[in-house]
Amino acid sequence: MQLTLRERLLQFTHLTQTTLFDRLSEEVGPLTESARLLVSVIGMIALNRHLPAGRGSLGRPLQDRLALATAFVARAIYKIETTRKLIERLHTDKQLRCLCGWNSPRHIPHESTFSRAFAEFARSELPQRLHEAVIMDTVKTRLVGHIARDSTAIEARERFPEKSKEKSKAELPRRKRGRPKKGDRSLPTKRWARQRQQSLAEMLKELPRQCSLGVKKAADGNQRFWRGYKLHIDVADGQIPISCLLTSASLHDSQVAIPLATMSAGRVESLYDVMDSAYEANEIYAHSRQLGHVPLIARNTGTVPIPHKSEQNTLRGGDRRRKLVTRRERKRPPFDPAEARRYNIRTMSERVNARLKDEFGARRIWVRGAQKVMAHLMFGVLALTVDQLLRLAS
Repeated sequence: MQLTLRERLLQFTHLTQTTLFDRLSEEVGPLTESARLLVSVIGMIALNRHLPAGRGSLGRPLQDRLALATAFVARAIYKIETTRKLIERLHTDKQLRCLCGWNSPRHIPHESTFSRAFAEFARSELPQRLHEAVIMDTVKTRLVGHIARDSTAIEARERFPEKSKEKSKAELPRRKRGRPKKGDRSLPTKRWARQRQQSLAEMLKELPRQCSLGVKKAADGNQRFWRGYKLHIDVADGQIPISCLLTSASLHDSQVAIPLATMSAGRVESLYDVMDSAYEANEIYAHSRQLGHVPLIARNTGTVPIPHKSEQNTLRGGDRRRKLVTRRERKRPPFDPAEARRYNIRTMSERVNARLKDEFGARRIWVRGAQKVMAHLMFGVLALTVDQLLRLAS
């Protein structure tokens, strides 16, 4: 008889609380809440199955690589910002040091070893593989009702790469002036249309990942700018992160919807795709239905009066752009009451983003480069996922 997700998590929770936590408390003292979560993450992900069997490029035995990987998970759980502060904490906190796998402060490697280990984990996408393994072991057999899709700003402390500037006019493909003829295929195809004909690897390869400038309208209506990246995330019922992608901050949310939906569909079986109005596109609707899902995407159905022509001439710059409204009519009807209630579930993705920044170290990032930033974020996503799974069992 196959156990349900709740029954499996209850068994794991019972084992940790009745046996493992008691024995560890006898060895290293009473466990804090952060220490209990770290022990639960270590017990659920089985790090040794995802690390290479040999010494690897680090030239260190498997035991040391296990300790280094555990230390980076602990950095996200304990909200330690930098590697240097992590090493200082390991020297002073005996309980944390023992949980990571070092019996004495003299066994803790040098800071350069930590940096090389983190770079190797980022290149091999270790935290992404660990998170996928947790999802496949726990949520794969569960029917998910809703997948909420959203993105969040990730501020980075790095400069814009020189090659990330927009192409000059000479590099852009030239065509005749004016409106193109019907059936003219000289213009590049939209990314949505290309994505529907590509594999997941081809879609991911095409997404830009370099540091750039992002802009987003805040709740008060003002525009907010940041330098860095965007983390796109799919969240299942119970606030469980299913899939994550990191892109440039300047990339629009809708460009990531199709590859993110494809990635999530390969991990879990779901019914509804819930997104805000930024994802409203015919190709996204069609792809969601092709996966067997029901798309619930917000529409902007409100109308705003257009100012008189004499008043338009007095408006300048941003004021004019904000106040002038096109007369294009929406073809899709608004939500019915049942769909509106389901759409309200979308806020769980915002709560996951808030927890990731406030509790798991995603608000302040000191590493540079898309690979390392993604690894830093995914260690936090991994800890958050295990925490949410344990909350479901309680």
